Amino acid sequence: MSYRMTHSASVKMSAKSLILLGLTLIVSCSQAASGQDMSSPNSLQAKVDTVAAQVLRRTGTPSASIAVVLHGRIEYAEAYGYARLDPPMPAKPDMRYAIGSISKQFTAACILLLEQEGKLSLNDPISMWLPDLTEANKVTVREILSHTSGYQDFWPQDYVPPMMLKPMPPQEILDRWAKKPLDFQPGTRWQYSNTNFVIAAQIVEKITREPFFKFLHENILKPLGLSSAVDFDKGKMTAEDPAGYTEYGLGPLRIAPDEGPGWMAGAGELAMTAGDLAGWDISMIEESVLSRESYRQLETEVLLKNGVGTHYGLGVEVGMMDGHRMISHSGEVSGFTAYNAVFPDDSAAVVVLTNQDASSAAGAIGNRIAHLLFKTQDAQTETRTEQARKIFAGLQKGTIDRSLFTPDANFYFSDQALKDFQSSLGPLGEPETFVQTGQSERGGMLERAFRVVFKTRTLRVWTYQMPDGKLEQYQVAPAPQN
Repeated sequence: MSYRMTHSASVKMSAKSLILLGLTLIVSCSQAASGQDMSSPNSLQAKVDTVAAQVLRRTGTPSASIAVVLHGRIEYAEAYGYARLDPPMPAKPDMRYAIGSISKQFTAACILLLEQEGKLSLNDPISMWLPDLTEANKVTVREILSHTSGYQDFWPQDYVPPMMLKPMPPQEILDRWAKKPLDFQPGTRWQYSNTNFVIAAQIVEKITREPFFKFLHENILKPLGLSSAVDFDKGKMTAEDPAGYTEYGLGPLRIAPDEGPGWMAGAGELAMTAGDLAGWDISMIEESVLSRESYRQLETEVLLKNGVGTHYGLGVEVGMMDGHRMISHSGEVSGFTAYNAVFPDDSAAVVVLTNQDASSAAGAIGNRIAHLLFKTQDAQTETRTEQARKIFAGLQKGTIDRSLFTPDANFYFSDQALKDFQSSLGPLGEPETFVQTGQSERGGMLERAFRVVFKTRTLRVWTYQMPDGKLEQYQVAPAPQN
C-alpha cells in the first residue's frame, strides 16, 4: 500500500514518548505559524489543537491530519504527531493518508455521473453488465451502493489475512465472493460489504471502457483540483507519505502490512491530504460536481423493502448530530483510520486522518470537533460552566451548596449519594478541561451538557436548570468512547 520501513523494537518501545514530544512541538509551531492568539479560549485553532493533543496522547496514535470547513471554506488545517517514527518524521498537512472506505462515496458519485448521462439507472439490475454474478438479475445498482444487495463481504476481518497480502484482480474477487449464494435476499437487510463497491467499480469500467481510477480522476478529482489524490492500490504512495502502523493488544506500534494490489478497487483505494478531502466535502456542500437530484439520491437514507431505515445512503451514512443533518463515513485500511463528516445545511465539515489501524483516535477527534462547531451557547454559558465545574469539585469532596438546587435535587443528593460521588470522583483529581457541549429544552427546563476530560478518562455531566435558575438535576456518567 505504501512505502514501508523496518522498525527496531527499541524505537517502538519509546514511540508514545516520541508522540508526546511531537504533539508539544507541533502545537507550538502551529500556534506560531497561524499568527493568531492561540491561547484565546474562543479560538477554533486552540480548541482543535487541544482535542488532537488529548486524543493522540490517550490513544497513542502516531499522528492525525485535520481539516475543518466552516462557511463553505477550509477554516483550519493542521497535522499533529509523527508521520513516521523511525527515523522521526513530523506529520504535515500536505501529507497523504489512506482514507479507506471514505473512497466509497467517490465510487457512488461515479455511478451517479453515469446515471446523469443516461448510461444507467440506479434501478437497473447489475446483470446488464455482470450477468454471471449470483442473482444478478434481481440485484440493482442502488442495492450494491447501499449495502442491501446480499453479496458477501470479502474483508470482514480487522487485520490483513494471508490471501490479501498477494495481488488479486477485481474480477477474481467477484468470482470468489459474488458468485456465492447471497447472504439474504436483495433489499431485505443491510450488511456492510466491500464486495458491493468492487462490483460498482467494475460496472463503471464496463460502461466507460476505461480503468475505474482514470474515470474518477478525469471526472471528479481533476475538476475539483484534488491534486494530492492517488490510487494507493496501484502503489502510488512514497517515502514522503506517512507510514501506517498497527498494534497487537497493548504492545508497541509496528509497521502495518500492505494489502496486495487489486483488493481496494472501488472500495477503499484512495489516499489524499485532509485538505483535499475537505475540498471534496465543500463540493458536496456546494453541489458542484453532481446534479441536485444526484446529491439527493446520494444523501437520502435507503429503506428496506419492509420500510425499515438503514441510516445509509449511497456510499455514505445518513444521520443527525446535535440537530444538524450529517453525511458521514469512516475509513480503515491496513495502517490507517479516517473520519469524514459533512453538514451540508450548515456549510461545515470535519476531516480527521490518522496512521494507525483499529484506532479510535480519528472518530474521537472528529466527533469532539463536530460537537464544538455546533454547541449551543447563550449569555449564561460561561457562568453556568464555571458553576458546574465548582459543583463537580465539591462532589469530589462529598459536599454541595444546597442553595443552588431544588428540593427534588437536594433529595437526590443524599448522604449516601455524596459519599459515592466523593469516593468515585475524588481520585480523578482536577480535570484537564470542563466545557459545555450542548444545550436544549425539556420539560420546561434548560438542559446543559458538559464534557469533563481527565488524563485517564472522560466523563459527561448534564444539568436541568429551572426558570428561576435553580438546578433540578446534576448528573455524572462515563462519556461514550468515541
